[in-house]
Amino acid sequence: MDFHQPTDDNLFDRATVIGKPHARIDGILKVTGSAPYAYERHDAIEGQLYGYPVGSTIAKGRVVAIDADAARQAPGVRGVITTLQIDPLGIWNYNVARLFGGDAIEHYHQAIAVVVAETFEQARAAAALVEARYEEDPVDVDLEAGWRRLQGSGEPSALVGDVDAAFAAAPVTLDEMYHTPSQTHAMMEPHASIVDWSDGGRMTVWTSNQMIEWNRQALATTFGIAPDRIRVESPYIGGGFGGKLWLRADAVLAAIGSRAVGAPVKVALPRPFVINNTTHRSATVQRIRLAADTDGRLTAIEHEAASHTLPGGRGENATAQTPFFYAAPNRRVRHHLVEMHLPEASDMRAPGEASGLMALEIAMDEMAEKLGMDPVAFRIANDTQVNPSDPSIPFSERHFVECLERGAERFGWADRNRTPGGRREGDWLIGHGMAGAFRGALTLNSGARVRLVGGRLIVETDMTDIGTGSYTIIAQTAAETMGLSLGEVEVRLGNSAYPVSSGSGGQFGAASSTAGVYAACLALQEAVAERLGAESPRFENGRVTADGLDLALGEVADGAELVGEDTIRFGDFKQGLQMGTFGAHFVEVGVHVATGETRIRRMLAVCDAGRILNPITARSQVIGGMVMGVGGALSEELAVDLERGFFANHDLAGYEVAVHADIPHQEVLFLDTLDAASTPLKAKGVGELGICGVAAAIANAAYNATGVRVRDYPITLERMIDRLPEV
Repeated sequence: MDFHQPTDDNLFDRATVIGKPHARIDGILKVTGSAPYAYERHDAIEGQLYGYPVGSTIAKGRVVAIDADAARQAPGVRGVITTLQIDPLGIWNYNVARLFGGDAIEHYHQAIAVVVAETFEQARAAAALVEARYEEDPVDVDLEAGWRRLQGSGEPSALVGDVDAAFAAAPVTLDEMYHTPSQTHAMMEPHASIVDWSDGGRMTVWTSNQMIEWNRQALATTFGIAPDRIRVESPYIGGGFGGKLWLRADAVLAAIGSRAVGAPVKVALPRPFVINNTTHRSATVQRIRLAADTDGRLTAIEHEAASHTLPGGRGENATAQTPFFYAAPNRRVRHHLVEMHLPEASDMRAPGEASGLMALEIAMDEMAEKLGMDPVAFRIANDTQVNPSDPSIPFSERHFVECLERGAERFGWADRNRTPGGRREGDWLIGHGMAGAFRGALTLNSGARVRLVGGRLIVETDMTDIGTGSYTIIAQTAAETMGLSLGEVEVRLGNSAYPVSSGSGGQFGAASSTAGVYAACLALQEAVAERLGAESPRFENGRVTADGLDLALGEVADGAELVGEDTIRFGDFKQGLQMGTFGAHFVEVGVHVATGETRIRRMLAVCDAGRILNPITARSQVIGGMVMGVGGALSEELAVDLERGFFANHDLAGYEVAVHADIPHQEVLFLDTLDAASTPLKAKGVGELGICGVAAAIANAAYNATGVRVRDYPITLERMIDRLPEV
């Protein structure tokens, strides 16, 4: 099915199932512990052995020798495979790090061996007996030094007007530096896989991965086998946040182990491996310059940033939102990649915008203060309905101003503290802050198959559910299209035997996959019409009606099975439109007057993300993003050992995420706008919008509470305590 122009009114506008609040249909499995996660697939195949990884203890260099004799002789060990026994494995398009094979070391905890044993404890104990010798190269992991080398160099990624002249002429300007640290996804379920490649022929992989087809193609490239000899299953995922987009060492080591010992092998990466062996969000250094007239209109924006990456990687483009968010006739944007031999920097929830808005939205508040303007009014004054870097391209839908206005009213912004450090309750200084949110609205081609068996509809697609509610919104889509109740639809996900979907990532999953299911349902409607010899039948209340025809949908096939399969293909008309999602975050904090401890008191998010397919699951996504924003603002930081080149706090004890006690009242408002250019359902993603801008809103509130401006995250006590007002 081709989606080649904005949709007209359609069946989703009746909204009998879609858009309604439904509890997650997989919820019971989750809360009872019945959902089969990758490492727990005890019924997947008999005879599973346990693999345990051994990682490099240097960041760069080469392995000279590996002594695994003691490990091979340890109790229960069935095999030890080292990186020196295998030629360097292939690297798929979107991967950067070499996952195994050869002697080259590119980052700390790069896998150099896997031990396979009869029990987990035996494999772990034997792995500790493996000894390696290295030739170590020096590493430079100082991002600040890289920034100083590259600042001002290279061609801008966006250049409009004469930025330098605008700054020279502007009556009000801002020029500040901002820093965000490296962060890890910290999902509850570690990277884990079971692989059966015991006969050297077909490979079957039970894994925790967000993108089934990408994973299958990456495995094919890595091992040099045909994709059709690989089956990948990932029906339930215990969190990903972008960390499970790509093939990682768990599946590779399990495959190598299975091939070597002739039995299925399961590997779960220990938490230090999740943090130092897989991917993370890169730290950033950002310089933001703003120029404005005295009436509050921005005349120029310059945003220059640097992030780190392994050679060939993408880092964290903190300037991603700046070409699109605020109006200004002059702008210059640059992003520098600093090659470093730290673990691979790649996608983490709202890659680019999450870090970039941590800086840009502080800068917007600082500029509003210089202008003597309300921060909300300043943002409204600089709204735009066209791409400010290319005014010939309009936004398909943009309701940012409405987000700001509704949020301000709901939050009670008019009654906020207006004097930094001016409101106190006992030992707590009370502050209020806000920030804008922007995230793109990408869609990808997505396929599905629907099977009508009796009166029951079975949906099959390799789409995944990473905790986002995919099972539920896909069931709602199919039920709405075919005129069924939610209970009459069964959804099967995460299997490479099913049609290729968009997968889960980039905030494109919900909008794309539901559109694909809609396309498959239309194909099934055509099959029903053909079988009945009816023109334009209607599908409502579990029945099919047409001229002179009225029967239950389950009676159509008369005991047989009817199948519809199709893929939604998005046309190039979208190239003439700017697609985005928008939001506004409002926060109240208390900062302890003596210690500088910052506590969240209440939070509000207002979101503009097209049709909301399910308010319950969408709210869950937004408040989850808000929680991650709290961690990013106040506690999360991967501490780099500058000498040895690794993240020292590589577990969930030393890496401080937000917990229940950190999160008080959260409220989410959806505008529930309809974007006809997005998909046939007029929906856009919302899962990454929820984190965008949150940290800056907290930083702005902390400043409002204390008068202390912190531009380096996280906003910990030591960045506050010596600058607090006198007690």
